[in-house]
Amino acid sequence: QVQLVESGGGLVQPGGSLRLSCVVSERFYRLNVMGWYRQAPGNQRELVATITSDGRTNYADSVKGRFTISRDNAKNTAFLQMNSLKPEDTAVYYCHANGRRRITTPAGDFWGQGTQVTVSS
Repeated sequence: QVQLVESGGGLVQPGGSLRLSCVVSERFYRLNVMGWYRQAPGNQRELVATITSDGRTNYADSVKGRFTISRDNAKNTAFLQMNSLKPEDTAVYYCHANGRRRITTPAGDFWGQGTQVTVSS
């Protein structure tokens, strides 16, 4: 079973930084888009940032200029560098990956279990 293992969440003061990591537990035939989503209490899950296999990125307006997504294709890993954090960034952050596990299987969506990010003084 594919696992996306997230790490790097925690408690940080406003203005601080955190770096999230997401490792895909197995090598895919083709790993397409990887991304980060977040869900705050009472809210729907929302897109934070995505990155394609060739490095094209997309960000939510609320995080542009503060967050940076990157990936290491050789290590099946995606990162989210979060700077200038605000209390409204508090949420559970989920890693997402879309890809084909085998040449014979269709593309599918895979999710991590989530990591809590709390921004508070």
